[in-house]
Amino acid sequence: MRDQPLPQHGQSFRPPVLEWVRDYQRSWIKRDIVAGTTAAAVVLPKAMAYATVAGLPVQVGLYTALVPMVIYAIFGTSRPLSVSTSATLAILTAAALAQVAPGGDPAQMAIATATLTLLVGAFLVIAGLLRFGFVANFISAPVLTGFKGGIAFVVVLDQLPKLFGLHVGKGSFFHNVYALFTGLPHASVATVAVGVATIVILVALEHFYPKSPAPLIAVACGIASVGVIGLQKYGVEIVGHIPTGLPRPVMPDLAMAEALWPAAAGIALMSFTETIASGRAFVESGEPVPLPNRELLATGLGNAAGALLGSMPAGGGTTQTAVNRLVGAHSQLAELVTAAVTLGTMLLLAPLIGLMPHATLAAVVIVYSVGLLKPADFAAILAIRRTEFIWAIVALAGVVLLGTLNGILIAILVSLAALAHQVSDPPVYVLHRKRGTSVFRPVSAEHPDDESFPGLLLLRPEGRIFFVNASNIGHKITPLIEAARPKVVAIDMRAVFDLEYTALQMLTEGEKKYREQGVVLWLVGLSPEVFEVVARAPLGKTLGHKRMFLNLEQAVSAWQALQQEQDVPRDVPER
Repeated sequence: MRDQPLPQHGQSFRPPVLEWVRDYQRSWIKRDIVAGTTAAAVVLPKAMAYATVAGLPVQVGLYTALVPMVIYAIFGTSRPLSVSTSATLAILTAAALAQVAPGGDPAQMAIATATLTLLVGAFLVIAGLLRFGFVANFISAPVLTGFKGGIAFVVVLDQLPKLFGLHVGKGSFFHNVYALFTGLPHASVATVAVGVATIVILVALEHFYPKSPAPLIAVACGIASVGVIGLQKYGVEIVGHIPTGLPRPVMPDLAMAEALWPAAAGIALMSFTETIASGRAFVESGEPVPLPNRELLATGLGNAAGALLGSMPAGGGTTQTAVNRLVGAHSQLAELVTAAVTLGTMLLLAPLIGLMPHATLAAVVIVYSVGLLKPADFAAILAIRRTEFIWAIVALAGVVLLGTLNGILIAILVSLAALAHQVSDPPVYVLHRKRGTSVFRPVSAEHPDDESFPGLLLLRPEGRIFFVNASNIGHKITPLIEAARPKVVAIDMRAVFDLEYTALQMLTEGEKKYREQGVVLWLVGLSPEVFEVVARAPLGKTLGHKRMFLNLEQAVSAWQALQQEQDVPRDVPER
């Protein structure tokens, strides 16, 4: 489905909220309220945990689950999508903020976060207005699998010190691994116990009661243990004071924009990629499919508005959207309910949240970040295409060894390199005909009885033929002609949707070269666009209509007729 056109000058813009409100059914109200409340029980603990991953106070997670959620409900096109933040966005945010606020000063971090989030929103809005929704396709599925796997390694390693009650200096991946192992003898036993208990609760609930609000239950158990047992006296660190009430406005500092914009562009790309993937994954029959350019606009506006109220970069989340849908969400009202629960938490429960152990938050992050690394996905890629498995491993290694921000660049470059490799080396098949049919298929050991035509070589290239791959295609065709020594080479162009000038020139030179050697070139199955290109070129005049055919059956019939003519003696004596 194509996006609806964005408003032009003098036209009014109709937010999607008007569409889903118009079509709303009363029978949906109860399910939307239940779904929104249940999703909040998953969203809020994870949002607070991911805020700590970014090096920010936990309340920033609450702000991120409020403003962007409301804005998306008004402008977004996916009905069940739940918007806050994710492990990927959090670790990218941490890397970006470390560049401009390395000391971790709270005031400077707040300004830097607002600046970064505003830039992310601006990139998304501009991309939506310019209809750049296709950009999400720049990262292939295998490379995205590797990228997220690398994020899982980085996030888990980042949270393990909190799980053991350690304070270690951050550095490269190998530095962090070394620091963790050398610090293990100084781990806090009580902190480890809290973290392990939280992990056990989360894993057990996810396995036996998958529809339960597992993060909320785990966080509640952690807070209760602090209140009942007094874990602080055993060395367990807690979140501490959280301000009650609405977030205070934060003004971005555009002087930081120069340093933050590259990271903001990468975060915007990942936000949109996760958002559109989550939205598409949970579309039900009869629902509108998320529109990429409108999604860019909705998430961009959500980030821009959230930036002014202390939010970190936001986007759609797969887990929370799955919960939202599975519990019965029918419309964006469920998201507004989630936002309302978030607001109530900010106004009433902030002191209670302050009792949460850091180890509990770290455990929540670890359990849900491990899910980003899916060995089964890597195995599935390897079983089908070894080359793309290598791309996935390269993307994973790039994130782990070179950092998350460089990892985005590596992921894009690897995807483009994979695309360039594929288009630069298209296949060229030798065709035979299935006996008794009009089916022509590539030569295969599975079909040894397929029919060939001595003196006629049938070839089929596939894909666009242009300056990048024309030479490779020529190098593949040459040995096939030399091996077959045909009189006629018929190239089936049915799978070629574009013939670029450089490729046409090489085809023209090849036709002349082989004609001089006594080999005739025929073209078969030209699409209207490709036929127009050939007809306008000198090659079209050389070939004429007699050497261009609609399909392979016509070409074979012409070859057989030509053979019969040659078999008839030229000088037949009169009786």
